[in-house]
Amino acid sequence: HMTTSAAPAPRLTMSHTTIAVRDLEPMLEFYCGTLGFHVTNRGDMPDGSQMAFVSQDPAEHHQIVFVSGLPGSEHQFVMVDHMAFRTGSLDELRVIGARLEEAGVEGVIPINHGNAWSLYFNDPEGNGLECFVDSPFHVAQPFADGLDLAADDSTIEADTLAKVKDDDEFQSLSAWQDAFRARLDGSGAKA
Repeated sequence: HMTTSAAPAPRLTMSHTTIAVRDLEPMLEFYCGTLGFHVTNRGDMPDGSQMAFVSQDPAEHHQIVFVSGLPGSEHQFVMVDHMAFRTGSLDELRVIGARLEEAGVEGVIPINHGNAWSLYFNDPEGNGLECFVDSPFHVAQPFADGLDLAADDSTIEADTLAKVKDDDEFQSLSAWQDAFRARLDGSGAKA
């Protein structure tokens, strides 16, 4: 039987995901060539499948593991069925958009989530991906609006603020993080 302790649950942070792939080479070309990942290890399994481990984070040996030789799965709409990667600035998000364009990736969807600015797209095998940068705001989710990355940063931030400032949960991202940290540590309200 399960026992629960009075101690708080251990804090979990996302580490990696594993993806079944049909053809490993074009996938590695896309993730490494276009998105900037690096192969940290690669090897054959006894069953003949191959695993490739990729990362962009020195704290994570692998952020994604690709496994070839497994049956593929049916993918849903990209905004529902995707992996998401944070980047540091709108300029970095623009660079990702330009690299996707250079790689011939079609159907890239830019979205303003109020709390983040995102690009949604598919990899060569139809796996959904999101690259995003945090906005300085917290707003209740779900929220989605158009995003024009051709606008400058201050215009995007002002436009976002105008759209979300009347939201019931609107506050700065740092204020929301402080409140959530207190809640996780057991010192805040159990909202």
